[in-house]
Amino acid sequence: MTLEALAIKVVEAAEAAGVEFMAVGAIAAGAYGVPRSTRDVDLLVAVNVAGGVDAVVKALEPWVQFNAQVVFDTLTWGRRHVGRSRFDPPFKVELFELFDDPFVQSEFRRRVEVFVPMLARATWLPTPEDVVVQKLRWGRNKDLDDARDVLAVQGPETLDMAYIEGWCAQHGTTARLRAALAGIPPL
Repeated sequence: MTLEALAIKVVEAAEAAGVEFMAVGAIAAGAYGVPRSTRDVDLLVAVNVAGGVDAVVKALEPWVQFNAQVVFDTLTWGRRHVGRSRFDPPFKVELFELFDDPFVQSEFRRRVEVFVPMLARATWLPTPEDVVVQKLRWGRNKDLDDARDVLAVQGPETLDMAYIEGWCAQHGTTARLRAALAGIPPL
């Protein structure tokens, strides 16, 4: 099974469970920026449906083995369910539970349904602005590259830069934003 096929299974499982969700990570960044190689499928999942996350995990059992322990993420302070595909090559699936962080709540409220070429279908994603803010917040090299690429492909002139700058000021990532903007190659 390919990563793309697995990602479709994950999206379909969330839809079947009736939970609100959005694809995040490399899938979202690649939809708005420059697609890159990844071995992960990441979904942010609302917990407003009783048993919703468990239903997604159960629906994915034929393809994904989830750890029995739920992981507490120290970067985002959220809970995540981590699984590994049951086939080769192995891929990681992470279901992040929606939690009370003001930015994450805003990001989730603003999500949009977008056609994702990698999936050959539409699904829920954060806005490009929210992808930039989150990637700058995480701050790993690949995340900073993703933020720059989304800014470059979408164009700062088409994005709500005041929104991005506001969150970056709150998160202390304004210097990262400036570096990402400075790293956009000239046309």
